[in-house]
Amino acid sequence: MSLPLARFTVLDLSRVRAGPTAVRQLADWGAQVIKIEAPAAEEGLGGGREGADFQNLHRNKRAITLDLKQPEGVALLKRLAARADVLVENYRPDVKRRLGIDYPVLREVNPRLVYASISGFGQDGPYAERPGFDQIAQGMGGLMSITGRPGEGPMRVGIPVADLTAGIFCAMGILIALLEREESGIGQYVESSLLAAQIAMLDFQAARWLIERDVPGQAGNNHPTTVPTGVFKTADGHINIAVAGNAIYRRFCDALGAPHLATDAKFATGAARLAHRDEMNAAIEAITVTRPAAAWIEALNAAGVPAGPIYRIDEVFADPQVRHLGIAAPVMHPKRGRMELVGQAVSLSRTNWALRSATPEMGEHTEAVLGELGLDASEIAALRKKKVI
Repeated sequence: MSLPLARFTVLDLSRVRAGPTAVRQLADWGAQVIKIEAPAAEEGLGGGREGADFQNLHRNKRAITLDLKQPEGVALLKRLAARADVLVENYRPDVKRRLGIDYPVLREVNPRLVYASISGFGQDGPYAERPGFDQIAQGMGGLMSITGRPGEGPMRVGIPVADLTAGIFCAMGILIALLEREESGIGQYVESSLLAAQIAMLDFQAARWLIERDVPGQAGNNHPTTVPTGVFKTADGHINIAVAGNAIYRRFCDALGAPHLATDAKFATGAARLAHRDEMNAAIEAITVTRPAAAWIEALNAAGVPAGPIYRIDEVFADPQVRHLGIAAPVMHPKRGRMELVGQAVSLSRTNWALRSATPEMGEHTEAVLGELGLDASEIAALRKKKVI
C-alpha cells in the first residue's frame, strides 16, 4: 500500500533539530524527501552522522550536496523547487535573502510551492536576527520559571521541547497548506518559531496569566493546581499518582486505606487540598512508603486512580505496553546493521507511517537526483569539479 504522503516531494534545507523534526513527520508518512547539504557541511548532533541523534532525525530521506553560495548551486535548487511541493529551511532571514532562495524568489519559480521557515524568534521583529537555541526559548518562553523545585532557581526540561514542538507545529502548518492548495491551486508561506512554539506549549499555565493575571511559579513534582498529583515514595522507589476531582479523590483515599483523609475538612475540596498540599502529601507518603511501587500501582489503577511507575529510559522501552505500541521501530543501516529508532506517536486505521531507509550518507544520492533533473554524467562531473556538488 502506498504511504499517504508519497505523492509529495519535499526539499529539506534545514539543519540541527527543529527543521529536521518537521521534515521527519512528513518523511515517515511517505513524502519523497531530498536532504540538501553544503559539500563541506558538518553536523555533529548525537555523535556525528553515525550517531543516535542524527540517525533518528534524518531517516527516510535521500541526500545530495549543493553549494548555494555558487550561482550554479542556486540554479539547481530552483530547478528542484520547480518540481517540488514543499521546501523547509531554518536559515536566518537575512541569509536566505542574500542567497536568493527566499520565498518571494521561489514562489516565482513554482507558485504551488509550500515554503516553510523555522526560526528562533520569527522572521521579523526586534529579535529576528538573533541566533535561536532551544534553551534560550525555554527561558524566554517561561518554561524554566515553572520547572523545578521552588526556591532552587530556574530549571530546563530534559528534552529540547521548543525545538521539537516548533518542528511539529511547522509540519502541521505544511499539511494545512497542502490541503488548502487542493482548493486554491497555489502554495503559501508557512512560519513557526521556537519562541512561539514554547509559549503555545505553556497552555493552561499561560492562560492562568492571560485570563486571571496569576503568575505561576515552580511546583517541583507537584501538579500546579491539581492536588494530590505528584511523586510519592514507596517501599522500593517512587511512583506517580494523579488525583483530579473529588470523586477520584474519594476512591484514592479508600484504595490508600485512609478514608479519614476524605472527610478531613482540610482536604475535603480541591481548594482546601491545594492550600494544605504539603501536609496532605506528607500524610499520603507516610502510607505509600509501607508497600512496594508495583503493589500501589496495581491497587490504585484497579480503583480507577491514575498511577504509574517512574522509568529510566531503558525501562520505558522494556514496558509491555510500550512494546505493544511499536513506537521503537527497526531499520537497517549499511554500517550499523539493524537498529531501532523512535517512531510516530499517531496511527491511522488504513494507512500508516514506515521506516523505509536509514539516514543517508552525505551526498549519497546526488548523481541520481541530478540525473532525474536531466543532467548527464559530463555535466555532473563538471559540477563536482567546480565543487558545486
